[in-house]
Amino acid sequence: MTISLLGSEITVHGEFDLAAAARFLTGFAPAGQPEAERGALRVAFPLDGEWTPVGAVLRQRSPGEVVVEVHGPPPQADAVLAQVRRMCSLDVDGTGFAEVGARDPVVSLVQGMHPGLRPVLFASPYEAACWAVLSHRIWMTQAVRLRRRLAERHGTEVDVGGSVLTSFPAPAVLAKLEYLPGLSGPKTQRLRGIGEAAADGLLDAATLRAMPADEALKQLQLLPGIGRFSAELILIRGAGHPDVFPRAETRLHEIMRDAYHVPDAGVEELAEIAEAWAPFRSWVSFLFRVEGEARMRESR
Repeated sequence: MTISLLGSEITVHGEFDLAAAARFLTGFAPAGQPEAERGALRVAFPLDGEWTPVGAVLRQRSPGEVVVEVHGPPPQADAVLAQVRRMCSLDVDGTGFAEVGARDPVVSLVQGMHPGLRPVLFASPYEAACWAVLSHRIWMTQAVRLRRRLAERHGTEVDVGGSVLTSFPAPAVLAKLEYLPGLSGPKTQRLRGIGEAAADGLLDAATLRAMPADEALKQLQLLPGIGRFSAELILIRGAGHPDVFPRAETRLHEIMRDAYHVPDAGVEELAEIAEAWAPFRSWVSFLFRVEGEARMRESR
């Protein structure tokens, strides 16, 4: 049984552009989303904790309001809405984000290039962890094929307002994974471990965000196949922590060195620069990566 909650609304605090989020998500291959529909963003995912396959359609009616059509069991409608808010970083009050640009002209420049774009997340820390395992030490295109194959073979189709999308496999399904064409034995074993951890509640977004960031990162690195880089990905792009500077993300560091004209800066110096971005260090890091990728595509 499903229900469409056409009147459900998310009040937006601060600047947000749903169209920009949709363009990013449909161009972000790890998310596995179809091409953006004009004026709407459709998503399907396993619901946090319960892992029921659900879907939602988001439309922005005004700068301060996003209307959400929920597709899932009626008792879970509020939980779907909450997860969608996190996925679009709408669970964070962004009214102070402009002040970061006022303090830092480099940040102001990149904010101006991507107005209203907030971090767009994986559906859950669980999905982010799975991507970290799938993508480790292989080409992005290979990892995308593996993710698509995993979803098609073990996920669930969800009718999201007339469009059929595939929800990622639930943790219990992944915990029993025995074989996937193209996936190595060690990665299969790690994915099973991630599935077991998620099923046991060890990848709960609210819990991870409530912990001090360093403590959450240490806990995440106890998971199979998860190092510092992957732990940062899970905390920032899975749980949606808004204020973590990624110390293991070398591509971001290269972009920062170029933007701030500090070619020899080490991680500590870059982290010191990022202090001025608080309490939105994750958000600014995201914008720098987006702009860096855009420039890389233009130069090809």
